[in-house]
Amino acid sequence: MRTLWIAGSGSEIAKALIEHWQSQNQGQAQHQTAQTVRVISSGRGPDSAASAHCQTDTREPHSVAELQAFIRREGTPDAVIVCNGILHNQHQGPEKSLRDLSADWLQHSLQSNVISHIHTAQALAPFIKRDSQLRWLSLSAMVGSISDNQLGGWYSYRMSKAALNMFIKNLSIEWQRKAPHCLVAAVHPGTTNTGLSAPFQQNIAAGKLYTPQQTAQRISDVLLNLQPEQHGHLLHWDGSTLPY
Repeated sequence: MRTLWIAGSGSEIAKALIEHWQSQNQGQAQHQTAQTVRVISSGRGPDSAASAHCQTDTREPHSVAELQAFIRREGTPDAVIVCNGILHNQHQGPEKSLRDLSADWLQHSLQSNVISHIHTAQALAPFIKRDSQLRWLSLSAMVGSISDNQLGGWYSYRMSKAALNMFIKNLSIEWQRKAPHCLVAAVHPGTTNTGLSAPFQQNIAAGKLYTPQQTAQRISDVLLNLQPEQHGHLLHWDGSTLPY
């Protein structure tokens, strides 16, 4: 792997991923043990610790052309981790019941949790060739699993993550036809100590709340160890397969 693209670079997990890979690069360069991995990024923020950054809002259609210009300039990545997503903001929390569900918030969730991933894939698609060995991970969530849902609630988040999982399944089929050695999967990162999980951490069992650094290491391990039998699946952070 020569170039890794971190999309949605403003999230805390994305920042930890960039730091993880930059740290790996420093260690490898000092010990001359392996080829370093160039990290590029995209996101709405104006800056990133990556070696190259494209400032764009992937919820919007115009981002596709902007990202394609970025790829032409920086080169086609060998791997992509898409970190875009939202659960709540300062005005809206996850719905507890049907009466809390609104079309506006559902659309907002779909834009962040699904459409941003779609636009990122659409930008990359023309650069995938027959011999490509691209690895793609989209950060999803176990609560998007339909068969695993025993509690209800969190309508918009659950529905948008379920839609993301279906997108990943479809994408894995299409891209494998185009490039048989391409690997595409979604990954559940586990509950990470970020702003996304902050309002809900009081109910988390001891040892089940992970630091962004732990999560970055685990996601990176999943990426590096992706196997053909994991293609098109929703994976746990330990690499095991979760039900859709």
